[in-house]
Amino acid sequence: MKAIRFVIEQELVNYKVPTSFQLKESYPLPPYSTVIGMIHSMCGFLEYQPMKISVQGKYHSKVNDLYTRYEFKPGMRYEAKRHQLEVGGFGIGKGVATAELLSEVEVMIHVIPEDETLITKIIEGICQPLEYPSLGRREDLAIIKDVVCVEVDKKMIERDSELSNGYSAFIPDVKNLFDQIEVEASDASIAKNTAGTYYMINKEYKLVNKGTKKSPKVFRQWKKVKVLYASKITVLEEAKMMVDQDNNFVFAI
Repeated sequence: MKAIRFVIEQELVNYKVPTSFQLKESYPLPPYSTVIGMIHSMCGFLEYQPMKISVQGKYHSKVNDLYTRYEFKPGMRYEAKRHQLEVGGFGIGKGVATAELLSEVEVMIHVIPEDETLITKIIEGICQPLEYPSLGRREDLAIIKDVVCVEVDKKMIERDSELSNGYSAFIPDVKNLFDQIEVEASDASIAKNTAGTYYMINKEYKLVNKGTKKSPKVFRQWKKVKVLYASKITVLEEAKMMVDQDNNFVFAI
């Protein structure tokens, strides 16, 4: 099958964990939904285009940064002793919060659209985006490099092989995949092939009305994917693994 492979470099970035608030935590790599959203934005897609995504990469370190946080509750009237700002008679709290940032990020992404006829349009969108490319927050600018169309095939690995460039990866929890890799564990009590951090990350959503026809309340219902985030990954000999034409492993879902 055909895939689009490209590399993204970012100086400082936050891939926000949805359930983090006081400290805006970051995933170590961009979740699938963030990558899919960036591609749809750059290509100008108005409807969801199904696609498989593989994400792997690395970062140098983590730092914490301060930002201004605004809090408000619908219908809460302004109280001088409680709120810092007043808008139309309603009160808004203003304070300081902390965001976790990854520095010197490099990410390699494979995109496999369900409709192969979209490959040319996606490559054009990545190379000539409709707006500046960002991944993570709106201000997290992305430098995109090495955009190519590659062939991806399932092959038997002839000898134990590590991920290139010292990359870590999101490895989806799919049948037999965990049995075909080994992860160097820092704790001898941890099974080597499952050492790492498990996440439930968003991939795609559908709109669901939780209200009525007369008074609709539409929410995004996310499809979550269980993944293992790990570094120092070795794909074992005789494993059957998705690989692109340049021998980069592809953990697509």
